[in-house]
Amino acid sequence: MDLFDIVWQTLLAVVVVIVLARVNGLRSFSKMSSFDFALTVATGSVLATMMTSAKTPWPGLVALIVLFAARYVISALRQRSSLAQRITDNTPLVLFYEGQFFEENLKLARVSRDDIRSKMREANAISPGSVRAIVLEATGDVSVLHGDTLDTDLLSDVSWGRVQRPNDIS
Repeated sequence: MDLFDIVWQTLLAVVVVIVLARVNGLRSFSKMSSFDFALTVATGSVLATMMTSAKTPWPGLVALIVLFAARYVISALRQRSSLAQRITDNTPLVLFYEGQFFEENLKLARVSRDDIRSKMREANAISPGSVRAIVLEATGDVSVLHGDTLDTDLLSDVSWGRVQRPNDIS
């Protein structure tokens, strides 16, 4: 593969990704769910292979089209079916609530107290007492909910894992 091949295949890949993202919409590269994240990583892998090591761009282009089509179909199914959503998505997990670390959930998620303290600092929480809840999201991101009050509706779709759901959460 020579320099010219790399340049033209890279330009072709960029154009195709722009077109596919415009057709597929804003969700094309989101991290809203675990399936979004997985397909975004797969897309990056296909692009890298296509741009730097493929002898011909066509297998990569087909793979990109299939990945974007799969994202579209899965997103549509998730909107229409709670079963599809349960199959494709991880459930967010509460790791900390109202000043209490949930050790069993930390073990389940393979997250340490130090990891959680780091996320508190990132979120500008001034003390653990100001943090209402910490949730490991379906994407692997960590959400730190802090402030004076917490609308418990924000926790309605999360798992409490191996701990008892508090009575103040519906």
